[in-house]
Amino acid sequence: MKNKTVLIIGGAGFIGINNADYLLSRKYNVILADNLSRNGSALNLEWLRKKWGESFEFIKLDITVDKDKLDVLVAKVDAVYHFASQIAVTISVLNPMHDFMVNAMGTLNVLESIRNSQNKPMLLFSSTNKVYGSMENLGIKPTGDGYRYESLQGINEIQLLDFHSPYGCSKGAADQYVRDYARVFGLKTVVFRQSCIYGTHQFGVEDQGWVAWFAISAILDRPITIYGDGHQSRDVLFVDDLCELYEMALRNISKLSGKTYNIGGGPINTLSVLGTIGRLERILGKKIQASFSDWRVGDQKVFISDVGLIAKDLGWRPTTNIDDGLKKVVNWAKKTKVIFEKLHG
Repeated sequence: MKNKTVLIIGGAGFIGINNADYLLSRKYNVILADNLSRNGSALNLEWLRKKWGESFEFIKLDITVDKDKLDVLVAKVDAVYHFASQIAVTISVLNPMHDFMVNAMGTLNVLESIRNSQNKPMLLFSSTNKVYGSMENLGIKPTGDGYRYESLQGINEIQLLDFHSPYGCSKGAADQYVRDYARVFGLKTVVFRQSCIYGTHQFGVEDQGWVAWFAISAILDRPITIYGDGHQSRDVLFVDDLCELYEMALRNISKLSGKTYNIGGGPINTLSVLGTIGRLERILGKKIQASFSDWRVGDQKVFISDVGLIAKDLGWRPTTNIDDGLKKVVNWAKKTKVIFEKLHG
């Protein structure tokens, strides 16, 4: 049996590059597509090329305009992972039209390429917990490490959608299109509504990728701005665990097709912003400078995934504990310190 060929759209980003590395180590044929617009994406691609040489193909592509290129790529693969996205709530507020074009229109272009292809590859779409909005109907309580739900351990897939912020709207629209193309056109699709993913090769910035951004800032001895009170909490998931799940989804798409799953570290891997800083301080052995500013639009006080459904359907659970994951991020950031200094001036 020939090895499956996988197209990773947004393949030079944080999740894409880790997923490519994971699949290459398991002998998949990998094609990366990316427009290289994000800081660090070209560096990620360079790292992957040094490690794997010519074992993969790279195509520079923008899903908002390069529809013909996309059609050609989709026609020769067995599976598509769609990670290309405008990923910051703050940017979506400043430029809603750009946010819509990338997240909603770009995803529709991907779906149409698959729908009009002969081979009809499966599609895994990386969505977000932001489709649930602020969840004001749920009671929230303070604890010793941030906010938690009053009567729930985590949010499952029957939680009502409530798109909040242009980013929430654009990703939510894409999320629903992917689900509906399975229902109406019979495509093999699955949606992962992801919580906070962190790990190596995450060139985090202040408004996105906050776990890595905290580690990078601490290593560069730069102060961190905490927006809100610092007690906002997320379930964090190390990227290696996510990549394992992505491959499981590929191998079990007949079971998952048409479904949507909440994906994160779950209740046992939940921590607050201040709790994260405290853990990094212990790992680094030094105090991290931080100041406070106003809450940002669309910021949830707490989001914790209930990962029970994906555990039931695939038997998957996160295996990387928080401290081990943070140590890996810190070690990677230390090795990459010179690059960060150039990127951040």
